[in-house]
Amino acid sequence: MTAPTALIADDEPHLARALAAQLAAVWPELRIVHVARNGAEAAERIAALRPDLAFLDIQMPGLTGLEVAEGIEGATRVVFVTAYDQFAVQAFEHEAIDYVLKPVEADRLGRTVERVRRALATADNGDAGIDARLLAALQRLQGPADGAVAKSSGPLRWVRATQGDVTHQVPVDEVLFFRADDKYTCVQTATAEYLIRTPIHELATQLDGECFCQVHRSTIVNLDHVAGTRRDELSRLFIRLRGHASELPVSRAYVHLFKGM
Repeated sequence: MTAPTALIADDEPHLARALAAQLAAVWPELRIVHVARNGAEAAERIAALRPDLAFLDIQMPGLTGLEVAEGIEGATRVVFVTAYDQFAVQAFEHEAIDYVLKPVEADRLGRTVERVRRALATADNGDAGIDARLLAALQRLQGPADGAVAKSSGPLRWVRATQGDVTHQVPVDEVLFFRADDKYTCVQTATAEYLIRTPIHELATQLDGECFCQVHRSTIVNLDHVAGTRRDELSRLFIRLRGHASELPVSRAYVHLFKGM
């Protein structure tokens, strides 16, 4: 038998490398034929290389992992790499679609590999691909992802955010500020810092405008936690927040909002 082949798709290269290393440990025979950095590249390489298996990150720029999976025409089987919380993971299990949860744990990956090996051993050309019904069901199951903002009918009330390998539901009124940080947004409370994927400009449209105010193109503060302001020798304005040691700079475009303080 020829060695099984796999493609990994993840827009975070260090996570893709880590997954490749873990796979090498639990499945030495598996040959990684390509590592894609976005959904479009993954779709193109799967069509060209036709690997036996594709590990697809759910949330990627361009095409999501789900959209890539929908377009697979060959026999490539899919394992979704996801940051969904445990409730969504249970739904994945009920729908009989494989997944690994970020951060990937060796024991869980080992069980996935055994499941995929059995599937590859028993598959025939008629049922090797993803069942369209199951994929559609998975799409319906998509709720707030780990790191994504949880929606509500009114202003945002809480966010689902990551700290290490634990997902937290953080009440918005406990948030001191949101600050854009590379591809993530930092959620800062008085006791902890979390990361979410929601862009700062999207957050601005969902937060209560009476409580939250943008003070910089990368920062939104909770006015309920503002302790005061300070100007330096160059007349630059800084905000002080209760429960946070550092001051936050206010850009000139937003200084007028604090004239009364």
